[in-house]
Amino acid sequence: MAQTIQDVRAEHDLLGWRDVPADAYWGVHTLRATENFGITHVPIAAFTRLIEALAAIKKAAAVTNTELGLIDAGMSDVICAACDEVMAGALHEQFVVDAIQGGAGTSTNMNANEVIANRALELLGHAKGDYARLHPNEHVNLSQSTNDVYPTAIKIATWHYAQGLMAEMERLRAAFEAKADEFADILKIGRTQLQDAVPMTLGQEFSTYAVMLGEDIDVVRHAVDMMREINLGATAIGTGITTHPDYTPKVRAHLSAITGIDLLTAPNLVESTQDCGAFVQLSGVLKRVAVKLSKVCNDLRLLSSGPRAGLNEINLPPRQAGSSIMPGKVNPVIPEVVNQIAFEVIGNDMTITMAAEAGQLQLNAFEPIIAYSLFKSIVHLQHGMATLTDHCVTGITANADFLQGQVKRSISIVTALNPYIGYEEATDVAAEALASGADVYDIVLARGLLSQDQLDEIMKPENLTRPVRKLEWKR
Repeated sequence: MAQTIQDVRAEHDLLGWRDVPADAYWGVHTLRATENFGITHVPIAAFTRLIEALAAIKKAAAVTNTELGLIDAGMSDVICAACDEVMAGALHEQFVVDAIQGGAGTSTNMNANEVIANRALELLGHAKGDYARLHPNEHVNLSQSTNDVYPTAIKIATWHYAQGLMAEMERLRAAFEAKADEFADILKIGRTQLQDAVPMTLGQEFSTYAVMLGEDIDVVRHAVDMMREINLGATAIGTGITTHPDYTPKVRAHLSAITGIDLLTAPNLVESTQDCGAFVQLSGVLKRVAVKLSKVCNDLRLLSSGPRAGLNEINLPPRQAGSSIMPGKVNPVIPEVVNQIAFEVIGNDMTITMAAEAGQLQLNAFEPIIAYSLFKSIVHLQHGMATLTDHCVTGITANADFLQGQVKRSISIVTALNPYIGYEEATDVAAEALASGADVYDIVLARGLLSQDQLDEIMKPENLTRPVRKLEWKR
């Protein structure tokens, strides 16, 4: 149905007058952005933490501007009330501009200004679009520029998203650690270059995954800490033009209180306004996490391969039928989806790198793609780790008897005999075992190189899987 004259309100900007849906909280600037940027069809509302951060900034600015005598308390109160509603989850559907946009984030900032202004007008009892009473730019955006609001909002949103990621990393680490304890006494053959190596325990293998994740949590935490440094108060290029001399420290203090983050004002706002190094740093760390996590998933797929013609050392929980044509087939779908997330994160890192590099002079115009890529990396990694923990790792079981048999049959255990029979003799035993198919254990006994008691002592798991002094026997 076509809109009637009563369904719209008229608003104007630099380019002229346009009709805006009467019930929309956004205005003419947002309207033009929706027409210009139909790129991903993912609105900024998809990133709730970004919307909450924008509202927090607008509230901190309103409180500060009132303290400095720049707007009256009544106007500040309704702006803050509107911001509180947005931070609580209201009106998010009104944040409609595409996540990828030209203009260095101006469309996002104006979308926030218009939604908050129109909700504040409603709270005052006035119609949406009655900007003579309360204006998106003159009042909601007072003492601000997109160039300090937008990067500050990205950093606050990133900080919050990263808390969820680190929590899931810890859950996954703990799940691997629990499996390491469960599998502590299960002996198996290790592998290098996909060839049989020396014995280890399945617990040792799983403990490495826990350690890797623990290291990465610390690295992520350090990179996320860099998000606390903001450029709010910089306005256009970092000089703070149009702000009160006391605005910057005050707005930072209020924003810290609202967000619960101990924020820091960058020591040089001109540098901070153009530099995207903190985003590059965090993205690089996320790539590190993704690479290592993908390697772990590769291992899980290899170790569970089979069940008859693969390694078949562990069993992943069956999650779904694996084939439309092969009955009984079950695939490692959970590690596979996490592999794909890792590929995406690695690609996102390249996007962020190029966007940061392409900045020119006093501003980087490509922060929208940085934010979009960074948020996806964090959120998808978080969800992927939760999926891996809940639908895979916690349900992994070991084929202990099969692993024990592999150790007994392995030629590589001859390495453990080097200190007792020498490298040359051990090499000859290995060659015979490979040629004949006999067990190393039986060949050593048949040659009289060691007694059964001596072999059994050497072959104890605790003597095969850690450094030990050379065993001595009474003569």
